[in-house]
Amino acid sequence: MATITPLPTPQPAASAEPANRQAAPTPRARDPRLDFYRGIAMFIILIAHIPGNRWTGWIPARFGFSDATEIFVFCSGMASAIAFGGSFARRGWWLGTARVAFRCWQVFWAHIGLFVFIAVCMAALDTYGTFEKSYINSLNLGHFFSDPAPQLVGLFTLTYVPNYFDILPMYLVVLALMPVMMGLEKIGVWAIASFSLLVWLSANPYLIGLGPNGVSLSAEPWSNREWFFNPFGWQLLFFTGFAFMKGWLPKPPVSKLLIAAALAFVVLGAPFGSWKVYLWVKAANADLADIIRPTWEITSEWREKTDFGLLRYVHFLALAYLGWVVAGEGGKRLIANGTGGLARIWSVLLAVLTKVGQQSLAVFVFSMALARLIGFALDHTDRAILTVAFANLVGFALIIACAYGAGWFKSQPWRSKK
Repeated sequence: MATITPLPTPQPAASAEPANRQAAPTPRARDPRLDFYRGIAMFIILIAHIPGNRWTGWIPARFGFSDATEIFVFCSGMASAIAFGGSFARRGWWLGTARVAFRCWQVFWAHIGLFVFIAVCMAALDTYGTFEKSYINSLNLGHFFSDPAPQLVGLFTLTYVPNYFDILPMYLVVLALMPVMMGLEKIGVWAIASFSLLVWLSANPYLIGLGPNGVSLSAEPWSNREWFFNPFGWQLLFFTGFAFMKGWLPKPPVSKLLIAAALAFVVLGAPFGSWKVYLWVKAANADLADIIRPTWEITSEWREKTDFGLLRYVHFLALAYLGWVVAGEGGKRLIANGTGGLARIWSVLLAVLTKVGQQSLAVFVFSMALARLIGFALDHTDRAILTVAFANLVGFALIIACAYGAGWFKSQPWRSKK
């Protein structure tokens, strides 16, 4: 808390500070590592969602078990500990819960707005364009347009969650679990960990021999498809990030042994988590590939994305540890130093990635809509290397502009007295 310095001389009663006025709380500084890595995730997510994008062959998902989704969810947990954890501590459980509910409200309407915008765009392309493909069907929205009444109800009750629109509903449900976790904090950290693990195991019962089918949420009434991102599985990663930032989990030590173990798991696990890397191994040594191949069937559930399988969790923790070590204590290596040309370039790059990471919700929603429009534009090209590169770079420029625009609006410059 900031302190109020006593005035050197008495002031007239009309202008005196109220005797019981509270000092303004000192805002907690944002961790540079959080916004930096979340910014990187936003660019990867854009690349991954552009249909027919050559660059998707080189995103992290092609080289291991985990991908940019894990970065987004883990960093969101860390950011939530800063944004909401303090509210619970300062204002109590009820007002902390109210703040979380308000954020859920914002995320819900971001989800609805994103769906409506993209659905309208796809409808406009099919209605007014003369294209060989149906853009409505490319997103599996045929049921919505053929029978909109029940699907609108399902959209608003989250019982209809089309594949492309699945991460925000997962994030919303995970956020809604936060008051439960903060209530369990009064019992002890062990209660929080136990609850999170039990919920995760309910989505992954095969890990303890309870069968292949876990708890999930229905994504549509006409099939057995579940939400692509099961919040009961993914909450484990979210609350792991939350726990590290909240101090429930201690920061890991910088150890050569841990660094070696993390590197070994990431490198040696690549052929087991990536079909692309497996094919490289097969081309280099067919006998080694024959040894690796059976593990794909054995570990299919362990690396499953929908329910957030165990191998994805371990792989991401290994990557996160390496990223934490690279960034340095307090993210000191992510702070630009020096005056040379390279230092200036690094400074600009850091500023851009940090800004994108700070405005992740706005950037995410914008990029999901943008990706479909870029995909439409690429449909009318030959998708040559330079063309695809230009499309991706334009996309990068636009999400950067979105981040700075969102930051400008949040600053409410119209309130300034100057």
